[in-house]
Amino acid sequence: MACLISLSLLLLYSSFHVSSSFSDGLLANGNFEQGPKPSDMNGTVVIGGSRAIPEWEISGFVEYIESGHRQGDMLLVVPEGAYAVRLGNEASIGQSIKVVKGMYYSISFVAARTCAQEEQLNVSVSPHSGVLPMQTLYSSNGWDAYAWAFKAQYQEAQILIHNPGVEEDPACGPLIDSVAVKALYPPRPTNRNILKNGGFEEGPYVFPNTSWGVLIPPNIEDGHSPLPGWTVESLKAVKYVDSDHFSVPQGRRAVELVAGKESAIAQVARTVPGKTYVLSFAVGDANNACEGSLIVEAFAGKDTMKVPYESKGKGGFKRAVLKFVAVSPRTRIMFLSTFYTMRSNDYSSLCGPVIDDVKLLSVRKL
Repeated sequence: MACLISLSLLLLYSSFHVSSSFSDGLLANGNFEQGPKPSDMNGTVVIGGSRAIPEWEISGFVEYIESGHRQGDMLLVVPEGAYAVRLGNEASIGQSIKVVKGMYYSISFVAARTCAQEEQLNVSVSPHSGVLPMQTLYSSNGWDAYAWAFKAQYQEAQILIHNPGVEEDPACGPLIDSVAVKALYPPRPTNRNILKNGGFEEGPYVFPNTSWGVLIPPNIEDGHSPLPGWTVESLKAVKYVDSDHFSVPQGRRAVELVAGKESAIAQVARTVPGKTYVLSFAVGDANNACEGSLIVEAFAGKDTMKVPYESKGKGGFKRAVLKFVAVSPRTRIMFLSTFYTMRSNDYSSLCGPVIDDVKLLSVRKL
């Protein structure tokens, strides 16, 4: 989604610190553990200029927050390490990295809402940008990891995270704790699977020391999907989960549909009209206390099926098959969850069924 960037942000772009080389993982000082000098601080507010936080360029009302800092009756907790930054009205943080022109990358960052009910963040890498809404909390601890993707247009990617909000209290705004980047290698269809990235192994960077997965925003908020081959065709995000922290049916990655019918993934596959195809997939739970009657709805063009799964919230899965006859050269494959569900251990964290190992084959190739 295109946006207008103020003159001050353009000036910020021109003076970015450029990392010497790119590698998957945290950006330089990506967890903000290296802070400003005491002389560059006024309480929590950074006043020492645009480069007061090592490796970053900042603009506007930026605070450097220590874990345990109190804001009125609220205790601010940092999920990893001891420090985070808060972006006030029209504030930004930015950093440049060297990339390969034409390649796809995803940005992952951990953020928490602190004040307004409709906080949002504008993430951009020139000339692309997207607005990520933060009004829905997916984790009970208040922190969520988000992903956003871009295609490198130049040999340097100028990453900018900007709070476009204007609140009465300039200190109101989201906290950001960790920022990382991962190169994406878009998969292609094969003779074993017409769908791309059916096992969801290719996706955004997952922070190893967090246990809440990574939210992939709705397609309307993201021009390039952080989940190659798939789009999020819904109003809410889906969650990308890993086998280090969750139960995954196959491989190391899967997708959790965390927001009922408002959380859906889709892919358009090439098909031959009149030919019979089989769509197979796994449905389970992520071993995250998501208990109860879960239902995944699968769509293949005009054909559909509902797959019930009785979850005990302790991991496990079942397989399902949808056989259909293609009616057009392109068939839209989509999955969504029928119900909203909350985790039984806190009754406040959204959860849902896990989808994995999605395959599409013509009958003669079975």
